Amino acid sequence: MIIDAKTNRKEILKDIIRDLHHGGDVDALRKRFAELVRDVSGGEIAAMEQELMAEGLPLEEVKKLCDVHVQVFKDSLEEHPESAFVPGHPLHTLAAENRELERLVARTREALAPLRDEAGVRAWAAERAKLAPLVQALFEVEKHYLKKENQLFPRLEEKGKSGPSKVMWAVHDDIRAHLKDFRRALDLGDRAIVARTGTWVLQEIADMIYKEDKILFPMSLELLDERDWARVKEGEEEVGYAWIAPAGAWAPGAPSVGVHDIPPAVTAGDARLALDTGTLSAEQVNLLLTHLPVDISFVDENDTVVYYSATRERIFPRTPGVIGRKVQNCHPPKSLDVVTRILAAFRDGSRDVAEFRIESGGKFIHIRYFALRDGGGKYRGALEVSQDVTGIRALRGEKRLLDWDPPGLDV
Repeated sequence: MIIDAKTNRKEILKDIIRDLHHGGDVDALRKRFAELVRDVSGGEIAAMEQELMAEGLPLEEVKKLCDVHVQVFKDSLEEHPESAFVPGHPLHTLAAENRELERLVARTREALAPLRDEAGVRAWAAERAKLAPLVQALFEVEKHYLKKENQLFPRLEEKGKSGPSKVMWAVHDDIRAHLKDFRRALDLGDRAIVARTGTWVLQEIADMIYKEDKILFPMSLELLDERDWARVKEGEEEVGYAWIAPAGAWAPGAPSVGVHDIPPAVTAGDARLALDTGTLSAEQVNLLLTHLPVDISFVDENDTVVYYSATRERIFPRTPGVIGRKVQNCHPPKSLDVVTRILAAFRDGSRDVAEFRIESGGKFIHIRYFALRDGGGKYRGALEVSQDVTGIRALRGEKRLLDWDPPGLDV
């Protein structure tokens, strides 16, 4: 008996995943799926994941089962033809990056293969030199994942589809960590660990490509309209592209006004904002905020991101896609508990400041969160301030004199 009713199909899919969760046999469940359900779409799989998480199945469990349930449904997913995207469309660019990534994964696997036999042991120095640029090129996948996290996922969340995004983001973080392990093993020169970590992370990357092509992209195409895609497109240049450039000048079918756009009336030359200690035009406010020696982000009292300073060299990437997004969805799942605790403490008044220090890429980063309260003490939101203090930490002694020459003067 084949089940066609969408509601019944979804319940059967969820039952199969529940059985996987409880240790069911993959081959038996694949056979059961083939007998009961046909032609499952990526959108249905995403909707099923969303409902299972809403019913209480932890994110970590959904992530753990993701590869297995995709394997169960793989035959059905293979029946769906590859979607065709207009050159320059955000999905066309992401798909083109995937094709380049597939080639890079294949070349890296070829370079790893000799390490498993005696010849590879003898030629380890040469193989190591061959792997180094390939591993470095793999790190470009960060731009691909950032575009998904900051541009595409927010639009899906607006359509009520946050579950698949959270699962994918968690896997992104696994891949990021395992790529670092791969590079560290290569730097240390441990052939066996290089082979093991490399094989593992390459399979993770390949699996993510498949889930994007077969689940994420078709679901996104089904859910998002032209205005949504225009907003996904915004910020692409700021994040950058992995291995390729967009293939065309796609434009949406209807004009788009982003939620972060400033109305013309506000930017008029004579429009001024009355502040506590002076007045500023909207242009001056924007100049001031974007020239601060720190990065700031503002989350309102409803936990919605309403502003970030688009400074020239932000410490942490931000794109217009985060505006209007719940701050809980702007952080990887592994740090969600910390964000929730900070906001709860700010809201109940037990804390006003949270402070962190990290070392990243040779920089020492100081990160602070401040609770913002109005004159009556009411909580109005949170301010994140990030600063590269590497140079500040190195300062010694006093500096009271200007040590640069004014232009045009010979001293």
